[in-house]
Amino acid sequence: MKPALLDDRAIIAISGSEARDFLQGLVTNDVVEGLAPGTGLYTALLSPQGKILIDFFVTEGDGALLLDCARASRDALLKKLKMYKLRAKVDIEARDQLAVCSNLQDHPENRPVTYADRAVTYPDPRLEALGMRSIGAIAEMPANLPGPSAYHAMRLALGVPEAGDFGSEKIFALDAGLEELHGVSFTKGCYVGQELTSRMKHRATARKRIVTITAQADLPASGPVTRGGSEIGEILSAYGSIAFVLVRLDRLAETQGEITAASIPVALTRPAWLL
Repeated sequence: MKPALLDDRAIIAISGSEARDFLQGLVTNDVVEGLAPGTGLYTALLSPQGKILIDFFVTEGDGALLLDCARASRDALLKKLKMYKLRAKVDIEARDQLAVCSNLQDHPENRPVTYADRAVTYPDPRLEALGMRSIGAIAEMPANLPGPSAYHAMRLALGVPEAGDFGSEKIFALDAGLEELHGVSFTKGCYVGQELTSRMKHRATARKRIVTITAQADLPASGPVTRGGSEIGEILSAYGSIAFVLVRLDRLAETQGEITAASIPVALTRPAWLL
């Protein structure tokens, strides 16, 4: 995948002596034990009912925890973090001088010092095929990088949902595939929404999963998905002729016939990482 500027992403920094402990008590992944130098974590902030509010990446650099979130979610995430701060010894701020890029190590002008070396760079923790992510000062990143289109095309091809595909407070973490995408720890302590997430895991009650559908025409951004006349799921988001769908796996297995979305025949694909 070619280098790209992910200009639909934004950075929030959490600094201070209690930064890790503060975030540890809020998110689905293990920030204390799981975040090592040169790595990043994929995680989410959930509602008390266990549904995804905002998903994001966490890495460490420039003396702070750096949270890489969808730009559209930045203000909401800032507000939530500051609400939970209380007396924690942390500082929380947006760092608009930082940019998120992908696969800078493949930039043709990388010599003798690569652009990736000038940034905080780590492998995408969800899937190896998604490449490397970097957070660096805008002034130190290469000029005229293409936008995120190629990155999102790869993400769609791999069937990896994120950000707006989940909506806000609509989908349980395990239904969204966060466990398979290495975004949930079941060995850490408590966090917001942990009780219901753990119960779903141990009782195996997560019956829904996000899959992709493709069509010969543009698909709507919402609406039911049916098979043989029976509803099996709903569209979460659409990108032209490709859409993410939340499907009931039991209904998918029990039904037969043509699958349609908004009366459009579609092909349903369960991503390899979910098998």
